[in-house]
Amino acid sequence: MPRRLRPVELDFVATAPVRHVFERDMAAPPEAVYGALEDVPGWAEWFAQVSAARPVGAGAGRDITLTGGIRFRETVIAAKGPGLYAYRVDVTNLPGVRALAEEWRLAPAGGGTRVRWIFATDGTAAYRLAVKVARAGQARAFRDAVRALDRRLKV
Repeated sequence: MPRRLRPVELDFVATAPVRHVFERDMAAPPEAVYGALEDVPGWAEWFAQVSAARPVGAGAGRDITLTGGIRFRETVIAAKGPGLYAYRVDVTNLPGVRALAEEWRLAPAGGGTRVRWIFATDGTAAYRLAVKVARAGQARAFRDAVRALDRRLKV
């Protein structure tokens, strides 16, 4: 059953009770990586856990469906290319979550891009524990997504 979450802004990414921070380098330049982040439907082609993605509200939001049926209605809270793309979840069917935001920071690294993804969330004690346990899986998903995106951007 869909539930509305607490609306958070970009500062939540630094203060959330649970924060997972992942970083990887890519060969693609920041402008190309940023373009892929803004291309909402394209996420399903390089982020394996995303089964469907579509922009809503003239690009101000996103509808995301993950494999397994978890759905998110999101609001883009920062789109400052080519260095920052962030969004919060407004509505989801994921139980236990109270607030969730994600931030993608891009910085030049050699001839490519250093990608930093922060997953920031709050929820019930059981939810927070489950998210902490899932950290290794998130790290793998991020690593695989960055690799897939880098391959896609080389084409």
